[in-house]
Amino acid sequence: MTDAIWVPAYMGLGSNLNDPPSQLRAALQALAGLPQTRLVARSPLYRSVPFGPVVQPDFINAVAGLLTQLPLREFFAAVRAMESQLGRAPSRERWGPRSIDLDLLVFGSQRCAEPDLTLPHPGIVERNFVLYPLADVAPELEVPGLGRVSQLRARVAGNGIQRLAD
Repeated sequence: MTDAIWVPAYMGLGSNLNDPPSQLRAALQALAGLPQTRLVARSPLYRSVPFGPVVQPDFINAVAGLLTQLPLREFFAAVRAMESQLGRAPSRERWGPRSIDLDLLVFGSQRCAEPDLTLPHPGIVERNFVLYPLADVAPELEVPGLGRVSQLRARVAGNGIQRLAD
């Protein structure tokens, strides 16, 4: 058996229904249990105002840093299956409320533009609820084609986001 390469992967987590902090804790535990994957970092929790036009409760967000030996598509499929197992219902409206949302932000240096997956995640540069927690776990991360996380974070306002006590 050859030694598989460990690839860094960063996941954005969000919830605004059904006790969001508990939803995120369950998601982090599930991510830590993925085969051939290790949870190596997690950000503090952040409260953020919802993105988009839908009136709904505030979100609780976090970022998980992982190392995985799974190929991209296998990793992505496992995360999508996990989201369903954690109770995510099919989305009825874009940017609507949800019990759990898991977004693959960065997967190594890979870039991808397919109907079901875009890497790096296309919303990274404009979303403080992604960049603030991502800067907590990987400020020096180079997001492929976009720049260093610490520099990207410096470009977004902190309006509507609040770091929560651990």
